[in-house]
Amino acid sequence: MDFSAALHRLKLGKRLSREGWNGNDMFVVHQAGYPDGIPINANTARATGIEPGTVCAFRPYLMMRTAQGDFVPWVASQTDLLADDWIAV
Repeated sequence: MDFSAALHRLKLGKRLSREGWNGNDMFVVHQAGYPDGIPINANTARATGIEPGTVCAFRPYLMMRTAQGDFVPWVASQTDLLADDWIAV
């Protein structure tokens, strides 16, 4: 599928990947964020300079499970946006 269809499915809660990705078990998901806010932890407090426990809102974003098994916020490349090899996992 193309990225337009993939983004629609991501917003429905599906996990998607590309056939062209080299890493096993890599996928992208839509992280709904926390529009009403959550208390930030010590790690986020250190990064932002905001006191731990302060309630902060987080907007939705795309998140990738990497080939190493950890997660990272993800931004699609030009290649990803124009690819037709998106698949559901």
